[in-house]
Order: sequence, then structure tokens, then C-alpha cells
Amino acid sequence: MKGNPGRAGLALALGFALAACSSGNAPTWTYAAAPVGTPGGQTTASVGGAAGQASPAPPAAAASAAPTTMPGMGGSTAPAAAPVADPNAPAYTLYPPEAPALLPGTVHDVDFPIIEKDITVAKGFVVHAWTFGGTVPGPAIRVHLGDTVRVHLTNRGQMSHSIDFHASQTAMDHQMVEIKPGATFTYTFTADYAGVWMYHCGTAPTLQHIANGMFGMVIVEPKGGFAKVDHEYAFVQSEWYLGAQGQPADYLKAASGAPSPDFVVFNGVASQYKDNPIPVAAKDRIRIFILDAGPNIDSSFHVVGTIFDTVHKEGISLLKGNPDGWGSQAVDLSPAQAAIIELVIPENGSYAFVTHAFNFVGRGAVGVFKAGAGATMSH
Repeated sequence: MKGNPGRAGLALALGFALAACSSGNAPTWTYAAAPVGTPGGQTTASVGGAAGQASPAPPAAAASAAPTTMPGMGGSTAPAAAPVADPNAPAYTLYPPEAPALLPGTVHDVDFPIIEKDITVAKGFVVHAWTFGGTVPGPAIRVHLGDTVRVHLTNRGQMSHSIDFHASQTAMDHQMVEIKPGATFTYTFTADYAGVWMYHCGTAPTLQHIANGMFGMVIVEPKGGFAKVDHEYAFVQSEWYLGAQGQPADYLKAASGAPSPDFVVFNGVASQYKDNPIPVAAKDRIRIFILDAGPNIDSSFHVVGTIFDTVHKEGISLLKGNPDGWGSQAVDLSPAQAAIIELVIPENGSYAFVTHAFNFVGRGAVGVFKAGAGATMSH
């Protein structure tokens, strides 16, 4: 990795920290000059965009003409009007529920273009999201303990962004640096600890960037990897605080001390796995990688009609076949916490997976595993 973030990187880090202490007023975004690193190796995996298409950093004149207020963060402190569904909104794109495959080898080059795009997040509702790789959540990365990961970022959007991998160990002002529109940067880390880890944009105000879609999952397999199961799924729980149709998420809603999201979702879209149940079979063993990306709401992940016999949560494990016969009914996760869960489908039928905070199930935090023909959900 090349480049020295210097004072500008430190300024970004301080902005990152101070954003957490901001008042309810919508903050403004100011651009600071920062040198940008260059990719440290050949990109061999493309996630959400073609490799080798990085644009050069914009000229200074273009940077100085950047807006001083981020979209969705106007100066008004008036509450936003309730969003209204648009019957002409595009249908949502189903986010594949399957967990990603383990990347081969021990050194991985992954391309993460930063892309702004309209995304349908529920029937009739469109958000102008900021994304890693063009999806919300961003693409999941799966590696083995001790692997090296080089993530090549190209900012194709209209404002500065950054990235923070919780699976890494690095100073904020070293790699969590400003990536200006048109610029590139390579974030390198070693997967020193097993688990499920969050990544997200760390640019101030971090709340706004996470709330508008800039987050995803890294899976680091333990020594020896995982035992084979019948199915593996990856779910990221998150929230949408809607502004006007086709606009970014509403910052003031997200910043409320008592947040009330319009939608709480698995993998970016409300109720998508209720509309499209996930087929399984009776007696199948299922492994679920679950991350609560927040930015604000806790998760109580539960699969109706089953018991978890294996749970690895933030380095603490419940193991199948333990001598005292312990099991788990729900896994509690605060924002940025994650778990690996295993269960067996007991018989044919439908099994809803939800956050057991049921005020959010009706806002989209529900899906269904369906075993056998004709199974229905009534929970």
C-alpha cells in the first residue's frame, strides 16, 4: 500500500469520532485534501464492478466545487413527511441468501467500486443508496484465518467515502482515509481472528453513510474451517429511514434518540424472503451467518419452530452435543455484532426467521425457510 494520509487522514478520523457526539441538527460535510493511496497489487476478483477501471483523482478545481451539504442532509430540522409508496416504483431485486464461497488461496484481491444508485428497498419505495459494489448490503467476503485481503476501492460516486473493516487491526488515520470522487485506494488487512465481521463506510457522519447502505459482512473461518452442512445462508439485518422517493435516507430520522425506522430488513429489502421463501428439506442442517449492521436497532434473531444447537457469538461458543444439553432460542445482537448459528429443520413445513422484537417484524424483518410442498407461514 502506498500513500501517507497525514493531517488530512487525521482530520477524517477526528470527524469520524466527533460525529458520534453530534446534536440532532443535520451536520454539514466539508471536504479536506488528502493524498490517496494506489492499489497494491493486481485485482483478481471483481465484486460488483470490473477490475482495472479506476479513474484518476479529480483535479483540485473539481474538488473545491464539491457541495458543502450531503444529499439527504439539508439544514432543516423539521421532521420528514411520511413516505408514500409509489405504485410505479421498480420491483426490488432479490438479494441471494446463500453464503459466499470460501475464496481460494491465502491472498485475496477484491474489487469494491463505490457506486451511487437507486435501489428498491420495499414494494413501492426507492432509495438513492451509496453502496460498496452496487448492492445493499455490500458483497460478503469469506476467507480463512490468517489470510491476507487486499480490497481495491474506486470511488465512482459524487462525494468522499472511506471504509472500515472490523476484521482488521489498523489505526483510523492509517487506512480509513478519505477516498475522493474518482480516486482509488487499497485497504489491506490480515484476518487475524475468526468470526463474522462488519465493514462499513467510516466517513463522518458515519451514521448517515451506514444508514444509506454502506456496510457488509466478512466471514473468517476458524482453524480447520467449518464442517459440511446442507445449506449455508448469510443475513445482514439493517434499517431504512426513508426520505423522499429516490432520495438518500433521512439523516434526522436516523439520528433520533428513539429511532423509528420505516423498514427493518434482512439483506437490504423488506420481507423479500417472505415473498420468496427459501427452500430447504426436513432434517437438513443449516448454518446461518448473521450480522446486525444497525445502525441503531438491536436484533433478537430467532427461527420459529427450531432450536439452535450451535452458536458462535463474538468469540463465545455454544457447541452441539454439549454434555449438559444446552440450546439457544434466540441470539441477541447489538449493532456491529454477529454470530454463526446452526440448526436442524425438524419436519416439513414453514419456519419464519425474524427479529423477535415483533414491532419490527411488520416492518420487514421476516423471512421463511420452507420445507416440503405446500408449506405456509402463519406466525
